[in-house]
Amino acid sequence: MFCYQCEQTANGTGCDKSGVCGKKRDVAALQDLLVHLLKGLSEVALQADKAQDVELGRFVSKAVFSTLTNVDFDPERLVELIGQTVRLRDDIKAGLDVSPGGPADMVPASDVEGMVAQGEAHGVANDPELDADIKALKQTLIYGIKGVAAYADHAAILGQEDGAVYEFIMQGLAETLRTDLGLEDWVGRVLKCGEINLRAMELLDAANTGKYGHPVPTPVPLGARQGKAILVSGHDLRDLELLLQQTEGKGINIYTHGEMLPCHGYPELKKYGHFYGHYGTAWQNQKKEFAEFPGAILMTTNCIQKPQPGYMENIFTTGLVAWPGVAHIGEDKDFTPVIERALALPGFTEDTSKGEVLTGFARNAVLSVADKVIEAVKAGAIRHFFLVAGCDGAKPGRNYYTEFVEKTPADTVVLTLACGKFRFFDKQLGDIGGIPRLLDVGQCNDAYSAIQIAVALANAFECGVNDLPLSLVLSWYEQKAVAILLTLLHLGIKNVRLGPTLPAFLTPNVLNFLVENYDIKPISTPDEDLKAILG
Repeated sequence: MFCYQCEQTANGTGCDKSGVCGKKRDVAALQDLLVHLLKGLSEVALQADKAQDVELGRFVSKAVFSTLTNVDFDPERLVELIGQTVRLRDDIKAGLDVSPGGPADMVPASDVEGMVAQGEAHGVANDPELDADIKALKQTLIYGIKGVAAYADHAAILGQEDGAVYEFIMQGLAETLRTDLGLEDWVGRVLKCGEINLRAMELLDAANTGKYGHPVPTPVPLGARQGKAILVSGHDLRDLELLLQQTEGKGINIYTHGEMLPCHGYPELKKYGHFYGHYGTAWQNQKKEFAEFPGAILMTTNCIQKPQPGYMENIFTTGLVAWPGVAHIGEDKDFTPVIERALALPGFTEDTSKGEVLTGFARNAVLSVADKVIEAVKAGAIRHFFLVAGCDGAKPGRNYYTEFVEKTPADTVVLTLACGKFRFFDKQLGDIGGIPRLLDVGQCNDAYSAIQIAVALANAFECGVNDLPLSLVLSWYEQKAVAILLTLLHLGIKNVRLGPTLPAFLTPNVLNFLVENYDIKPISTPDEDLKAILG
């Protein structure tokens, strides 16, 4: 195997024996085979003018999302997706005069080991592309598409879809098979991925706010309430809503973990009295935190790690996320097994208080006090804004973000989103004229909100986003973060600090292009970066 799609990749170069995420050789190869076959399906869909077909686009998005880091670790489910891909491809191909060849004609092996060999033959390490820079841009596009597919799937679950997003996913996958494109062509396609990702995030924002209302500032307890308990991790709001409905009146309190924290700010979710508080921190700490949780655990979307024996019977998956041996809740979303397990476990034996944190500062909440913010900037009360956002991870170096936020001056405001905030989410930074200095915008899925806040402020000050007293300090881990970065590049946003390390799939030439054209720079130390930003 060889994989370098995430930030934690071994030795900063690539995982070649097993993934740091926990995936083994067979899973990595089956994911590579699935992506290769999806390229073939995309080719025939484009040729048959079916790339905007909603049902087909929905499947392709789900299949691509399944190959994103920390989603599907189950070989059986990957084999099933491979079979579905081939069946869909061949059904479409039957109506074509000429097949494109390559993965459009490839027949998967009849056994798993044979499929693994096929996947390894078409993985990153065996990409026939001779130009290293073009290969880097192709992989950047593929990883960006994985992020787009994830956002498109989240939005589709709540009924928001755009055929143009699906068409781009298929167009991009198919074009990675081409050998006649130059560097400028690939740069253009990578930036186009950022443009389409903005649309996918817009759809997701409309889906979440249309269904559950615009988030409002909400204090969330970090302690526990006596009683039975279920912990929900991942990103999916609909799964949480259905669980809340099915547990109503059963004496079970629902807690969030990881990126589900911002769900407490949505009015239509807040109304459930047994939706209580937040437990734990970011995804990479789940082995310890889940082992100590006295109830059932439900994993939605991505972020799962290898479950430990101590809680293997307590954890459940649903949607695209899967781990071999873990009970899976199917598309009917009947959470009875989760509920029964929660009732069988002790739950919390007493009330505990560990303080609280504020969430719910999405774009409507922030822009509702925009006049106060603008006045504070003009009066000099607010000198600078920092967006300190992105993914958390286990690799050393991420304490930078904690120190950075702690050292921001008292006349600055920190906006944050995604699980990177768990490095500092409970810090008491105070306020400026009633405006909290630490504003939780939401999940990584809510990057659209942060962009809209920046655009609105730029419009209010009659300047460009790059002229605002705003600095972006980002941490990345997986492919949603890649897609968001491409969106920022598409929007022409510059001076982004990125860490804790730069992507292993970027070559020096591609990195130099980003530095020269967008002034992207690696993080250094909090003191040096704050001095460079604030002078």
